[in-house]
Amino acid sequence: MAAVGKVVVFFGMIATGKSYLAEAWAGKHACGYYNSDRVRKEIAGLAPESRQSDPVDQGIYSHEFSRKTYDQLLTLAEQDLNAGPGTCVVLDGSYQSRYERELVQEKLAPKANVLFVHCICPEEVMRERMKQRQNDPQAVSDGRWEIYQQQKMRFEMPSELSPKQLLIIDTNQTLDALLGLLEEWMVKVADPQAVA
Repeated sequence: MAAVGKVVVFFGMIATGKSYLAEAWAGKHACGYYNSDRVRKEIAGLAPESRQSDPVDQGIYSHEFSRKTYDQLLTLAEQDLNAGPGTCVVLDGSYQSRYERELVQEKLAPKANVLFVHCICPEEVMRERMKQRQNDPQAVSDGRWEIYQQQKMRFEMPSELSPKQLLIIDTNQTLDALLGLLEEWMVKVADPQAVA
């Protein structure tokens, strides 16, 4: 029987370090890596590093444009999974609603094991990361404090996910420590006896 693919969804609020960790994990495991900020700007015909200062829910951050973005992430993941058995895909976005997370499972679970990594960190760390990002010409994310405040009100905690599907990880640690925690969890998840 062909090896089943794997999809790992790194999600959480802006500036929680999900993209940093997701890209590092994807690179380490030779997984396809798809970031919502990059995909959003590709759809809009913009350079990834171009700064967009649209208010919340407007421009490329409107509900309609976000729908296109997250649908495209699913399409890209499906294309990779269809390419061959045992394929690994990393999706990196806020996935702030239960609906979005359930849609990932509905579309991709028939082809792959779908796992979720919820990235969190202290608010003061998030604020500092946002400040640093403002001064980084290579930054792709347009996340700002006022957008975070809106996201915080809307974010639906992933109570629908079981311990076999979900790892909650505080990213206020070294990258090596975070990758180590991820590896430990993946080994446990791979062993049905290890996770209650």
